[in-house]
Amino acid sequence: MPTVALSTALPAASGWRGDAGHVQSLPEVNSTVAVPTGGLWWRRLLAFAGPGYLVSVGYMDPGNWATDLAGGSKFGYTLLSVILLSNLMAILLQALAARLGIATDRDLAQACRATYSRPVNFMLWLACEAAIIACDLAEVIGTAIALKLLFGIPLVGGALLAALDAFLLLLLMNRGFRFLEAFVIALLIVIAVCFVVQITAAAPPVAAVLGGFVPSRQIVTNPEMLYIAIGIIGATVMPHNLYLHSSIVQTRAYPRTEEGRRDAIKWATTDSTIALMLALFINAAILVVAAATFHKTGHADVAEIDRAFELLSPLLGLGIASTLFAVALLASGLNSTVTATLAGQIVMQGFLDLRMPNWAQRLLTRGIAIVPVVVVAAIYGDSGTAQLLVFSQVVLSMQLPFAVIPLVRFVSDKRKMGAFAIPMPVAAAAWIVAGVIVILNVKLLIDTFFG
Repeated sequence: MPTVALSTALPAASGWRGDAGHVQSLPEVNSTVAVPTGGLWWRRLLAFAGPGYLVSVGYMDPGNWATDLAGGSKFGYTLLSVILLSNLMAILLQALAARLGIATDRDLAQACRATYSRPVNFMLWLACEAAIIACDLAEVIGTAIALKLLFGIPLVGGALLAALDAFLLLLLMNRGFRFLEAFVIALLIVIAVCFVVQITAAAPPVAAVLGGFVPSRQIVTNPEMLYIAIGIIGATVMPHNLYLHSSIVQTRAYPRTEEGRRDAIKWATTDSTIALMLALFINAAILVVAAATFHKTGHADVAEIDRAFELLSPLLGLGIASTLFAVALLASGLNSTVTATLAGQIVMQGFLDLRMPNWAQRLLTRGIAIVPVVVVAAIYGDSGTAQLLVFSQVVLSMQLPFAVIPLVRFVSDKRKMGAFAIPMPVAAAAWIVAGVIVILNVKLLIDTFFG
């Protein structure tokens, strides 16, 4: 298969500092995936397919499960419209992250380092590391809970086993970036199949499900429903995904020319949009199963993963239902920890221009996340990890504006993006989305600490 000829020159836009010393994002895999120069459109789509699925993992990680379960069990199908809205926001933001990476040969962390002062960059790095650690906490907890439900492994042991994914990431990356993408996509298929079986068993009324995607005034007027809706939006858009996506789109060997970049942006956006529609299905499926199983039978208080596991099989009348739920959770936790560990490496390299070995960076990132889980699980047990899960989502909410606002600012700036700067209508929509996310997350924080 013919592949493109690469140029190592940076884009012509002049709004960045340090072009002379610029280092590729994830240099060990940058421009390593071949892209056909012509042929059928679906071959080009397949060549670009992959990064979007790694990103979509963050939109269906264990941190989202609690809000989806709570929304479905308490309010039926009403909050499906909120899942749809948050997914549309995610599609726009991830498209902007892909555009930034392809148009500038920089990931979001590198773009920040080439724009802001050293103290500002250091604070942004600290905030982003806190978010990645918080995200890791949720994923390690989810993996540990799944191992406990499936195999009876204590939470402490499950958390320690979750640390092994750092070695799994090293193994997959050494085989090539396509192996990592294939692993992630395989686990996504497992999650999707598990929920297809559960939805089939739950047999929700189609009219009620479709009606749930229509926004309801009740979401705004009912304070409790509004709180869960804010939680769904706040837990959906993950800040580390913006850093991750802007880096891994550069693994494709597209021509580093204006025409080549424009074509790559088109296919990368298509890839992420399709992948995020899968994330929409998974999140909606969790809520639909909760609504059809728990809300329908009067179990409106099911908001924790363990409780959902206990009730699924008896209420659905399907012995394998609870096992499928736990298998999907395990696949989600494994996927999420792998991608979050990779995002940690991108952020550390991008903000600090750090020259640590890749294995050392990944082990450091995993160790920082696993230690709190092990300590809390050992001292407080299940209840402590549940509180830690909530705390992790609060930390994520606090960091989100520090990723979204620089991203929208960069892609709107013609000095930095040149011909690839987004048009005014798209910029207006992006700023509105950024504003909504910031406002809702601020409200979520206020309600969490003072409500």
